[in-house]
Amino acid sequence: MRRTVRLRLTALYGGLFLMAGVVLVALIYLLVRYSPFPAPPAAPAPFGGLAVPVPAPRAAQADTLSRLLVNSLIALAVMACAAMVLGWFMAGRVLRPLGEMTATVRRITADRLDRRLAASGPDDELKGLADTFDELLDRLEAAFTAQRRFVANASHEMRTPLTLQRAMAEVALADPEADAAALRGVLERVVAAGKHQERLIEALLVLARSQQGLARREPLDLAVIAGQALDEHPGISLGSDLGPAPASGDPALIERLVTNLLDNAVRYNVPGGRVEVATATRAGRSVLRIANSGPVIPPDQVHLLLQPFQRLDSGKRASGDGLGLGLSIVAAIVEAHHGTMDARPLPGGGLDVTVTLEQG
Repeated sequence: MRRTVRLRLTALYGGLFLMAGVVLVALIYLLVRYSPFPAPPAAPAPFGGLAVPVPAPRAAQADTLSRLLVNSLIALAVMACAAMVLGWFMAGRVLRPLGEMTATVRRITADRLDRRLAASGPDDELKGLADTFDELLDRLEAAFTAQRRFVANASHEMRTPLTLQRAMAEVALADPEADAAALRGVLERVVAAGKHQERLIEALLVLARSQQGLARREPLDLAVIAGQALDEHPGISLGSDLGPAPASGDPALIERLVTNLLDNAVRYNVPGGRVEVATATRAGRSVLRIANSGPVIPPDQVHLLLQPFQRLDSGKRASGDGLGLGLSIVAAIVEAHHGTMDARPLPGGGLDVTVTLEQG
């Protein structure tokens, strides 16, 4: 017979009852064994003499104890059998929800993550287990959905430049009168498309690395990294207030975080616009803030900016110079460092992004 939980619970309940019964029988036997028997009433002497008590016979006491022990053991055996039967049925009743959960879980696959246990009944350990499993399924379904969407978007973004390269090459090959200058122009466009693919692949690798978490942490300063990133944009109108902001994490990922935020602020700006960068320490945490002028962003569209292959213009996919991965990479890096990220649109247009990290 397979050793199921029901069988083990039944054996456990029956064994505990049997042990308690044996202890009870032993106690009753000892109490009766060492308790004094009451003396029988004295028999009256004939002819008005004094009454003489008659001692209880030892044989009668031993016979009483023997019969008490035998009857107690018989009763214990009967009650142990009854306890095993009742324990079997009660264990089955208690474990019935687990059987239903198991049957439901077996029907859940990667293509059918919409099923839930939805346990009802009292708020006990089994319902807590079912609710926890439902929450896990919610997270898995969201992760699978995001993964499928990401793969579909990545495939689309990769296919577009590849199709463009192939079309340019086919047009150049189909033209028998194409001279060296025309072929050179086609090759330059092919190289530009290849560079765009390299940037896209690199961004995808950084995003995947960020989502895997951190393998190690090193002390760093957000002010130093932000200052280095500002040196790479000398031609824009910048306002900076870089106070000390020590933190710990992966310096390469934090550098990419700052670079992406700054590039995003410069790329999605208006002519003659401005970018503000600030670092500071607040309440024992390091803060990086980058704000820029730019087009007006509807507040209900801000969450789209943190999704892969989304742009500021009402959630359209990335095209042209932008990859649509900048802020999604930033969000993944912040999550890997167990920090927080707050992105809010400015009333006059533009975006204000604040990243908060734990200090090292």
